[in-house]
Amino acid sequence: MKKIDLHVHSTASDGSFSPQELVKLAKTQGLSAIAITDHDTVSGFALAAEAGQLMGIEVVPGIEISTKYGGPIHILGYYVDVNSEKLKPVLEWVVQDRDMRNMKIAEKMAADGIPISYDKMRQRFGEVIGRPHFARILVELGLARNTRDAFDRYVEKGQKYYMPRNFLSIERSVEIIREAGGVPVLAHPFQYKRDDAGLRDILEHCMEHGLMGMECRYSGYTQEQSAYLEALADEYGLLKTGGSDFHGISKPDIRLGEGKGSLNVPYEFLEKIKASLG
Repeated sequence: MKKIDLHVHSTASDGSFSPQELVKLAKTQGLSAIAITDHDTVSGFALAAEAGQLMGIEVVPGIEISTKYGGPIHILGYYVDVNSEKLKPVLEWVVQDRDMRNMKIAEKMAADGIPISYDKMRQRFGEVIGRPHFARILVELGLARNTRDAFDRYVEKGQKYYMPRNFLSIERSVEIIREAGGVPVLAHPFQYKRDDAGLRDILEHCMEHGLMGMECRYSGYTQEQSAYLEALADEYGLLKTGGSDFHGISKPDIRLGEGKGSLNVPYEFLEKIKASLG
């Protein structure tokens, strides 16, 4: 059976592997296809696609947009037009808003004697910077044991250097993916800690705005959890997807294509996504 991974992050956002390195790793892992789903950017796709052509790995253009609906919710988008004039201004707004938040975090740390420069962070990490990048630097400075420790003591909600950001609405996130020619999918449903009624509420609300799928197989989900999600997807007529949410060093227990060891996403999922595009 051909295996795939439809939830992968590169250095274009908060992953530690370049787009080309991800494709090489996918080849090593015996995967047939991966989707580059960086946070709020599609800038890593072109390099991955070029490497994919050389290595015989199918690379799906994707994105993961952070939203809110009674709490943080993530929407994945597959086969978005990376050059879409609909998508570009929205993503520019997201990046600008994040930049303002990040500059304030860096300034606050610098004021407390932590030698962090946001300009240098951008030179090193690129246009999309998030809390994982601050965590990596805190570890390098010897101020945290690992990135999880850095989050827990410095940049997690409730800690001194946490600052909230503005989010695109969940309705607009779904709509903009559709406008860019893509397939919007609810990411990692159990992460939102909703009961059955609560999850159905999210699905039904998003479906009113064009949601087409749900991530049913994900790192750490049991067979029973995935079976429940797949049955729910069938009930609502939603596409099924799956992925590891691979980031590299910031999530060292998650492996590309394997998640935490038991992830198995069949190529059939991708075939049905492509069929939905006509």
